[in-house]
Amino acid sequence: MLSLFRRRRPRAVAPQLTPRSDAIAVARVELAELTPPTPVYLGRLGYLTLVLFENLSRAVLLAPTTSAKTALSAAVAEVLEAHEGVVTEMRGAGIDPVAAMEPFRAELDDFRRRIQGADWPESLVTCYLTGGFLTDFFTGLAAGLPSGLSSRVSLLLDIDKGQAVLVAQLRTAIEGSSRLASRLAMWGRRLVGDTMLVARSSLAIGGQLPGEERIEPVFTELISAHTRRMDVLGLTA
Repeated sequence: MLSLFRRRRPRAVAPQLTPRSDAIAVARVELAELTPPTPVYLGRLGYLTLVLFENLSRAVLLAPTTSAKTALSAAVAEVLEAHEGVVTEMRGAGIDPVAAMEPFRAELDDFRRRIQGADWPESLVTCYLTGGFLTDFFTGLAAGLPSGLSSRVSLLLDIDKGQAVLVAQLRTAIEGSSRLASRLAMWGRRLVGDTMLVARSSLAIGGQLPGEERIEPVFTELISAHTRRMDVLGLTA
């Protein structure tokens, strides 16, 4: 029922999301042969969506106004819905969700600690940039899953509404503060490196990463999409 509900939901129209289809289109072509086995993919994605949920929850906790907290709660709910949908897919496939996610806990918890940010604006940028990059990446990687599962997972990762909320909050925070804009631009540049490491580790096959020539086209477009997200906020990537 979750998938059917999301299928009927219209895509949010927001300027920062226009490049997303380009990144996913490239990723689908290049990543289809690099998708890990279904239990591994779903286990990593399941824990990753928990990390995204925790990041957004921290942003709500740090938000300076009731209005901001209320607005961000919609983004939190959307990511939690995605996590619950991935867990449902694992159970439907006869996969123990806890056992499947556990191998990725230490790595992704460390990632979350490194990117959490020093304050509310940095926390918002973390949610916006890492969430956008990794959902684009995992949507592309889903191309290598069985067709029905691929479509359902792609729908679960359609979190455009939450991204639009983050952009609105960030624009308000940045407006009129060149000092804050400069600091957030620097933070955004730092985030992309840590986020790429998480994405690259998701491509491990037989304990080894594929060669650079196989993954360079994917990351070139995903980094371009990251840059365009920064541009929407008036930040320099």
